[in-house]
Amino acid sequence: MNAVVDHYDPTPKYLQIAAIVRDQIRAGELEPLDPIPSELQMSQIHGVARKTARAAVRVLADEGWVFTIQSRGTYVSRVEDWPEQPAVE
Repeated sequence: MNAVVDHYDPTPKYLQIAAIVRDQIRAGELEPLDPIPSELQMSQIHGVARKTARAAVRVLADEGWVFTIQSRGTYVSRVEDWPEQPAVE
């Protein structure tokens, strides 16, 4: 998935980046315990400030999609740690 931030969308950029990474996890492009792109990589890919990428990672961590190991990176959480998914009808 090569989704990028839509700079004309009124949705905050950090929420757009979080949604992109979340979608990559749900689609299996990023699997449990895989590293996600670094803040620097995200800022370069999406053309945003590093603090915007950091805010996206914080959202994903708060939701339970990822966890960070200081000085090592941020990784996709185990499936059992993911937030509850709505039932698909």
